[in-house]
Amino acid sequence: MTAFFQRVNSLAPQRIREAHPEVKRFIKFAIVGGFGAVLDVTVLNVLILMFGVPKEFANIISVCCAIFSNFTWNRLWTFPESREHAVHSQLGKFALVNLIGLVINQGVFVFTDNFIFLPLLHPHETIAYNLAKACAIGVVLFWNFGINRIWTYRHVKFGQEHKHGVWEDEIPPL
Repeated sequence: MTAFFQRVNSLAPQRIREAHPEVKRFIKFAIVGGFGAVLDVTVLNVLILMFGVPKEFANIISVCCAIFSNFTWNRLWTFPESREHAVHSQLGKFALVNLIGLVINQGVFVFTDNFIFLPLLHPHETIAYNLAKACAIGVVLFWNFGINRIWTYRHVKFGQEHKHGVWEDEIPPL
């Protein structure tokens, strides 16, 4: 995984590496969320296409998988200072924020699938619900970052770069 983060860091343009620390945190949060989105969409499609789980239930399960993945990587990479605090407290806050995000996600997913994409792409139901899922993920990204930043990770000083210790050097900064 270290090689991957080194590659991500090397690909970042200079202006991003020199950006305000909170801009870099948001970018890291979005990258972590991108991995979560891949996990989310993969689990969603496996549950629907291979196991016949109804879309609405599959979406709830897939989002929960992404929540735990995103919490782990945000704690390790986006907010490494947060490891100074109890994991159970942070996980509880992160989960609560993300469960509210799940309600938003579910609403956007069901609405856009049933009223926008499915009517437009009726013979292509798989494409329709995946587009609906992409919309839901995009909407919830901003909710999750904003609320987690001001509540779950409020003890992390705003606008301050994290000074990396020995363990953190294994996961380079953006």
